[in-house]
Amino acid sequence: MTGHEPAPGSGAGIPVLITGCSSGIGRACALRLHRAGHAVYATARRPETLAELAALGVRTMALDVTDEESMATAVAKVEAAHGAVGALVNSAGYAMSGCIEEASLAEVREQFETNVYGLVRLSQLVLPAMRAHGGGTIVNVSSIFGRYAVPGSGFYNATKHAVEGLSDSLRNEVADFGVRVVLVEPGPVRTTRFGATYVANLRPVSRTYETFRRESAEYFEAIYTGRRRTLAGTFAIQSDDVARRVAKVVAKGARGSRPRARYPVGLLAHSTIALRRLTSDVLFDHLFVRRLFPVPRGPRPRKQGDHR
Repeated sequence: MTGHEPAPGSGAGIPVLITGCSSGIGRACALRLHRAGHAVYATARRPETLAELAALGVRTMALDVTDEESMATAVAKVEAAHGAVGALVNSAGYAMSGCIEEASLAEVREQFETNVYGLVRLSQLVLPAMRAHGGGTIVNVSSIFGRYAVPGSGFYNATKHAVEGLSDSLRNEVADFGVRVVLVEPGPVRTTRFGATYVANLRPVSRTYETFRRESAEYFEAIYTGRRRTLAGTFAIQSDDVARRVAKVVAKGARGSRPRARYPVGLLAHSTIALRRLTSDVLFDHLFVRRLFPVPRGPRPRKQGDHR
């Protein structure tokens, strides 16, 4: 296996397998949990992106969440060293952007392969040993967009809704075996690579949504880079804010405590999820979505008597 492995017996705490550690939330989780004394296995599709973590003593491995053999090999390696994965942090993912009408189904399938199917398969792979050892924790990094959806990111939103539903089912399926399933739901996170991918995907397809694509690119670029002041950008959080919550969840699991089912992270996450829960669909669309996010604008209806 390509990667870096410290000497056997080094590290403490529980074995933690984390996906998507090349940057952003996954990388921040690896650092926090390593510093907390856990035996962290940081993974990414390209292990060369993990060199900095390896230099700090973090165990690193190649793991592609769209490749069965890669996932099975990584889980087997952790189990060979520790008997079971103590905590699985499903952090790998990216955001597909663009209007639903214009989306390529091949791109949609790729989005679900990474954000949903990989998470499901890794959970399936770690559960038998977790059950045999009487416990474990699965942390699924979701999003505020697992609770509501906005224009231009429908398929990304759909994957996070799927993660929420899957986590709710799995939580009750494995609770009596001592396994905890927890959702972490960040608001906007200032992660350069994630944001750059989202904005880059807003490429021209047709002229129908041309203005919307341009406005969306400007809006989200401002959030992820902070170059222009916006409401969402003002309250955007850092990857380490999410990692701090994940570390607390893992620590609870290691102590045998039962964490909550969901942990929103950031002021916008708490406030917008509360607003969504308290308002009707029509009111939420009017007060929040259509006021704060770019939306496609169709032709204005003609006034009576206007024959131009």
